[in-house]
Amino acid sequence: MTNRFYSAFDSETLGGARKRDYRTAFQMDRDRIIHAQAFRKLQSKTQVFLSGEYDFYRTRLTHSMEVAQIGRSICAYLRSRGAPLRGDFYIDSDLVEAVCLAHDLGHPPFGHSGERTLQELMLTWGGFEGNAQTLHLLTETLYQNEAGVRGMSPTRALLDGVLKYKKLFREFPAPPKHHFLYDPQEPHRAFVFGGAAIPGELHGGEKLNAFKSIECQIMDWADDAAYSLNDIVDGTKAGFLTLERIETWAAGEPMDAERQRWLDQLLAAIRGDRLESGFAQKVGSFITACRLRERTNFMSAQTNRYRFELIVAPAAEREAAFYKKMANDIIFESPQLQQMEHKARRVMFELWQSCWRNYVEKGPRTINILPPRVGRLIEGENTAAGKARQICDWLAGLTDGMIVRTYRRLFDPEFGSIRDLS
Repeated sequence: MTNRFYSAFDSETLGGARKRDYRTAFQMDRDRIIHAQAFRKLQSKTQVFLSGEYDFYRTRLTHSMEVAQIGRSICAYLRSRGAPLRGDFYIDSDLVEAVCLAHDLGHPPFGHSGERTLQELMLTWGGFEGNAQTLHLLTETLYQNEAGVRGMSPTRALLDGVLKYKKLFREFPAPPKHHFLYDPQEPHRAFVFGGAAIPGELHGGEKLNAFKSIECQIMDWADDAAYSLNDIVDGTKAGFLTLERIETWAAGEPMDAERQRWLDQLLAAIRGDRLESGFAQKVGSFITACRLRERTNFMSAQTNRYRFELIVAPAAEREAAFYKKMANDIIFESPQLQQMEHKARRVMFELWQSCWRNYVEKGPRTINILPPRVGRLIEGENTAAGKARQICDWLAGLTDGMIVRTYRRLFDPEFGSIRDLS
């Protein structure tokens, strides 16, 4: 049965038609993401705690898989509610799964610490943003080779689904640190909108960044649901979230009856060793907190992806925000993670400076410190900004283990391994 929610406009691919088989266009999107090297690298990229430190902590890969499961479940739940959805008119769960699996592809090693460092390094060269980097991978570097293949020929609906932010770097009054697209990605934004002119009122403030397709909204809430709950579980298992620390934190927070209830439930779950199972049930409540509402905008006549928006029950949003603030205050602001951020910043800065001296400034003692292919990509750029983007792409594409080994080969006299030179 044909799904009338989507049209040829939604399944059109960037760069022209691609060879079709027994799969739908959105299933092909999902499969190409899963089989990409950039997706496999997520298994060794930090989610909260450094990947590889303990086997049970979530990585970017396991987090992405959990987000995809929640996204598919939201699609199933919304379809089960009936109108406005029906048997031949529904949000495609394969598409939402692809969006969720892709949403963190652009994140660099060392988690948010690495992202903040690259933002600082690239501020004068067009910026760095994890979401924009994901788009960059899908359209430019995924499956890239020296024969001219670029990106993965994604559908319009997939590209739009990963675009949490649509405002360009140059469209801000001052250079932003996050929540933007790279200026050269303007044609991709135009493709997403089918060439339609963006109304002037959307350019004010954060309105354009808040303008998202229904699949992007589902991914965004699935992401919030996953990390607001799972950071608490991992933080407790890691020993960061102890009863004493939680109670001390809560003593300094404004606590109404609702927040006190969530706090009491959390403390009881930790005492009773029921945290993981209890928070798994909360995932279900965050899924059933969703519903659809019809809306009208400059894209709603062109595609149903903009005809509907996701409405999340305010209580569920408040509960997610409560857990996110707790995790941020107790885990991310802890001395242990701040020390890791300091180390991540030093590693990335020193690698950047070595690349810049040897591939951009080209002093009298130039050495080849990068894989030959990366060096050729940098050499092929005619501007400093282009060379900076290639160095940034290389750093962002490294896993936690790869960047540490590279750093040690360059700066640790006692580390002499020639393995894993990529």
